[in-house]
Amino acid sequence: MRILITGICGFVGSTIARSLIAAGHSVVGFDNFIRPGSETNRAPLEKLGAKIITADLRNPAQMDALPAADFVVDAAANPSVLAGIDGKTSSRELVDHNLTGTINILEYCKTHKAGFILLSTSRVYSIPPLTKLQVTPINDALAPTPGSIFPIGLSAAGLTENFATSAPISLYGATKLASEAMALEYGETFGFPVFVNRCGVLAGASQFGRADQGIFAYWINAWLRKRPLKYLGFGGHGYQVRDCLHPRDLTSVLEKQFTAPKLSVEDRLANFSGGAASAMSLKQLSDWCEERFGPHQVVQDGTPRPFDIAWIVLDHAKASTLWNWQPAIPTTKILEEIAAHAEQHPHWLELSAPR
Repeated sequence: MRILITGICGFVGSTIARSLIAAGHSVVGFDNFIRPGSETNRAPLEKLGAKIITADLRNPAQMDALPAADFVVDAAANPSVLAGIDGKTSSRELVDHNLTGTINILEYCKTHKAGFILLSTSRVYSIPPLTKLQVTPINDALAPTPGSIFPIGLSAAGLTENFATSAPISLYGATKLASEAMALEYGETFGFPVFVNRCGVLAGASQFGRADQGIFAYWINAWLRKRPLKYLGFGGHGYQVRDCLHPRDLTSVLEKQFTAPKLSVEDRLANFSGGAASAMSLKQLSDWCEERFGPHQVVQDGTPRPFDIAWIVLDHAKASTLWNWQPAIPTTKILEEIAAHAEQHPHWLELSAPR
């Protein structure tokens, strides 16, 4: 099958490209190479047989010039929840990239009758009910307090697809939620298959070293190199929790989606995550790093950041039922993969996140 991957030289795009090539698919992808470190993925992917095109999804003419494909996997986005307010990216740039760019790709799918898979995010879920959630520290990690009243769509297993998506969800989350809606509407209106895969925190070797885009990779690289680290917010204890998923674990469901029969709109959207079994706090990640690399001081700083949430874990039960899908790569293996890459690439932070 002919697969077009947007953002093919980013961490997620390049990882998925390698897996799909290994599975026998023909892979073409494009990237604008504005993200530091992305150029390092071009030659290795081309050596594997991928065709790489320099293009920007915000440019309709460049999207119109792309070769035909059977399916598009959309892995291009500004993935920072702080985008639009951090002084590095304007709000208009964020919307142009994450929403207008998606619409340009959907127009491509309309023209070529190509299927479309959007890799979305856990940050489409509403912030206020999560910040009001009663949590209790257990083994240096926050968890929903047993016996407390949970909002609809939430249990100890995590957030389901029924959890609220009302504002505020951050500008980043809003662009992804709007992209989800537009993708599903385009698919229904113009008759091509669309799937929305809401992903937990994606992590693995060669992820670019920015705290706001890949906390697991950044923390391990920074710890190894004795860079300054801080526990921000939540009392400065580092007890805030996220789940963890390797993008290679998406390959099996992508292949099923490529050939899936027509499903209801409701069944075209599902969470994909490492789930509660993969969940880890920053303090627990630090303990892992200390055991792997030796001690390093982390500053306790209770200063909150915009959009920070103490506990986000996605429940992937719907994906398991619909697609017979389970994450296969455990968190410890993901962390070890990142650590080995960090040791082999001593200048990775400078290369992938220059100051």
